Amino acid sequence: MYIKQDNATDLQRALTLSQRPGRPGAVGASLTFGWRALLKIKYVPEQLFDVTAFPIMFLLMFTYLFGGAISGSTGEYLNFVLPGILVMTVSMITMYTGIDLNKDIQKGIFDRFRTLPFWRPAALVGALLVDAVRYLLASTIMIGLGYILGFRPADGFGGLVLGVLVLLLFAFSLSWVWTFLSLIVRSEKALMGISMMVLFPLTFLSSVFVDTSTMPGWLQSLVDVNPVTLVVNAVRGLAHGGLESGLLPIVFLLSAAFVVVFAPLTMYFYNHKR
Repeated sequence: MYIKQDNATDLQRALTLSQRPGRPGAVGASLTFGWRALLKIKYVPEQLFDVTAFPIMFLLMFTYLFGGAISGSTGEYLNFVLPGILVMTVSMITMYTGIDLNKDIQKGIFDRFRTLPFWRPAALVGALLVDAVRYLLASTIMIGLGYILGFRPADGFGGLVLGVLVLLLFAFSLSWVWTFLSLIVRSEKALMGISMMVLFPLTFLSSVFVDTSTMPGWLQSLVDVNPVTLVVNAVRGLAHGGLESGLLPIVFLLSAAFVVVFAPLTMYFYNHKR
């Protein structure tokens, strides 16, 4: 009886406390949602196929199927195409943040999160930060395989690392586009269809696989202003040297524009979605 009475007294004290737990900060809330995204990968590891199997498949396929025909040597073509396929692969997987958010909306988890007292953007920022880890993993796998196959950056490993950092910045900003669209479209299949319809032309009508100087003049003028082309040229220039002056500021401004435009739109629809 004493133990029961003691437990009842503790419960009464807890219920009568005037102080409540403090509101979680922005960083803590974002890291919590990031940890949630990591746990989803832990329990469904198959979702890492897009950052493990696909980069390997793309690099091997394009190098050995088209390398000899385009450059006359698979080794020479590997040095040219690896930065391009790196940008293409990471750009293609930026859609998955939006797809995961759309799944949460369809399952009702989205509405539960909006009732909790935490910094509203944390659910999105946490997921985007974990996606940055996915992008880094894909980059690491592709570069490791490239070194095994004979890839050697002319400016050394340091220049290649700088190129990857530029790519991660661009991918993070591009993810906001699909996050915004995930709040508008009705299903994840629709979002995937829209993203593929946008990403395929952007990645194939670019300098990923060939030098734009080999294209007809009217097509080259369009491809040269393609955001993917700009990022590919920046990563390729940092890895092999010969980076065009003014190209990095353009990529940074482009990435900032994606965030400035689509992050506020995303938060507006996130807070007002019914």
